[in-house]
Amino acid sequence: MTRNTTSPGGSRWAGMVAVDDTALAVTDTGGPGVPVIYLNGHFATQGYWRRVIADLGTQWRHITYDERARGKKSKRSADYSFEAAVRDVDAVLAARDVDRALVVGWSYGAFVGAHWAARHPDRCLGAVLVDGAQPYDWLTDETEEGIRRFFKRMGWFMPLLRPTGLTPRMSAEQMATSNIEVGRIARERELGPVLDNITVPVRYVLASGKSFGSKGDEQERIRAGLDPVFARKPNIRLGAKVASNHGAILRKDFRAVAESVREVITPDRGRR
Repeated sequence: MTRNTTSPGGSRWAGMVAVDDTALAVTDTGGPGVPVIYLNGHFATQGYWRRVIADLGTQWRHITYDERARGKKSKRSADYSFEAAVRDVDAVLAARDVDRALVVGWSYGAFVGAHWAARHPDRCLGAVLVDGAQPYDWLTDETEEGIRRFFKRMGWFMPLLRPTGLTPRMSAEQMATSNIEVGRIARERELGPVLDNITVPVRYVLASGKSFGSKGDEQERIRAGLDPVFARKPNIRLGAKVASNHGAILRKDFRAVAESVREVITPDRGRR
């Protein structure tokens, strides 16, 4: 059977999708609209997208899921690597019988979305990357050690929040290793070629200023790593620079994210 992007996707569905040694909690609104798959922040959950989804409305088909060991239902795994996260995008789309989709990712999910878009130019309709996937060499030996110390200190506290779904069911070492891996993936020599290989329309929505864990103007310097990308890649553009910080952007500036989704599908909107 041929899978068609705009064919009816049925009614709303929520359930578990098996992948590798685990299963992911997935929600699909169904319907005939353009499929949009939302990729969460590092330890965030699909609920973060509710305002964006409400703003876009029912004319789109919204697919959300919780990554491995995240949220209340997704199961643990032996593999929390970045490559596993990219594979999970394919697994969720295949389970929902969707061949082509628009990807929207925030923070860690922006990195996943960028890699998926670069690897699947025939399947990706476009990408909206929210305050993530900026090529910049921020990981140092000192930073890496600081990440490990932070998660080791928080290791006693995080299990208390796991029943709420607010923290992942991962060990402190696993969480630290996953964060450090992002720092390596973000290096200009690693991420730059990935962005150069993206051929579909991409819009970035960037936050402003500092947020938890940042020092001085560090986050603004990281965001500025996109300027050379915007200059050399006409299909990759800044959709919006908003007032909120990294952690609040999906809550306070969801309208800017939704507008960039619309613009990716109708690029001329941004030139009016």
